[in-house]
Amino acid sequence: MFTIQYQALEFMNSISPLQIDLFDLGEMALLIPIITVLIPVFIVLIVFVYESKQKKYKYDALIEVSKNVKDSEEVSALLKSFKAGKKSNKDLRRTGLVTLFTGIGLAALGEFGLSLDVLFGVGLLVMFIGIGQMIAGYVYPNQPDEITDVVESYEKK
Repeated sequence: MFTIQYQALEFMNSISPLQIDLFDLGEMALLIPIITVLIPVFIVLIVFVYESKQKKYKYDALIEVSKNVKDSEEVSALLKSFKAGKKSNKDLRRTGLVTLFTGIGLAALGEFGLSLDVLFGVGLLVMFIGIGQMIAGYVYPNQPDEITDVVESYEKK
């Protein structure tokens, strides 16, 4: 493989009107795949560092607030809010509708645009996944923990 690249670079050097030594550029070209592999690694590393700092700051703030609050119910409410973490806004009906129309678009592209039976089949698969998500959205209630927490906080008042 390396000999083919070397021969190609020698050929390019022989026909190059600028007389640039492309073999030197070929050695630098090895950095491109290395950088391409390392950039996603650095992005993931940055995300993990940022999330860990956010968690540390959150728990440091919780400790500072708990030192100053005398009411134990307020401290327990704070602990519960910190343990909840991210609230998912996942509505299965909405997700199912988007997936359904994505499948319809893929099936239409496969049938009318490219005339590919495989793409039409993939579109049908995605469409039925969307229908299943919509049915699940109507069968299962949305965020039951949030509804329970709201009812309990209302009953305390």
